[in-house]
Amino acid sequence: MTIHPLWTDECWLPLLRLYLRRPEGVKPMYSREMVELALELHIPPKTLYAQMFRLRRPDTPALVRLFDKYKDNTRRLTRDVNTLRSMSGFSSGGLFYDGVEMRETFESDFRPLAGRDDLKPVMLIMALDLYFRLTPATMIAATPEVAALAREMRLRPACVVEMLECFQACDPYLHGRQLPDTPLAEACRDVWQRYGNGDPEALAALAAQLREYFR
Repeated sequence: MTIHPLWTDECWLPLLRLYLRRPEGVKPMYSREMVELALELHIPPKTLYAQMFRLRRPDTPALVRLFDKYKDNTRRLTRDVNTLRSMSGFSSGGLFYDGVEMRETFESDFRPLAGRDDLKPVMLIMALDLYFRLTPATMIAATPEVAALAREMRLRPACVVEMLECFQACDPYLHGRQLPDTPLAEACRDVWQRYGNGDPEALAALAAQLREYFR
């Protein structure tokens, strides 16, 4: 199994701490805590999720020792994680990843858009999934599905409608529509290019996983 290039043995400690957090066990891939750890380590949630399954059934002597050392001593684990985090360079490439260039990939999906601090690309992905379930006439604030997604993401329905309208302008099947002149337009175009021409079932599956982030 190929592990992310930034993964080191030090990453096991914060991951184990999250695993042992109640309810103990493997956490959803896109739970907010999993995403926050992924952002801290610059390692995708998918990789952390796979590694967390290894904690459920330790498959090496080192993992067995690690689990036995901390499973009944979470205070010690918390202290050791805090010590690790205080070390210069942890999670930023300085100490453990000297010479490795840090390039963000998944991180930008969970960071606010430039000029729109209330929105993140992950919200646009959710909205695009909804887009393919509606018709243009129903992409209004009064539509129950629009209102439900807005509540889920803690946004106003008008914000979801704004995203849907941007996607209408990206849709090649809807001719003559222009992208509005808003900071949101380019971000919607980017999300459309990534997912709009792909398998809608794959997008739906991703959106279902991403719902954990908003809970």
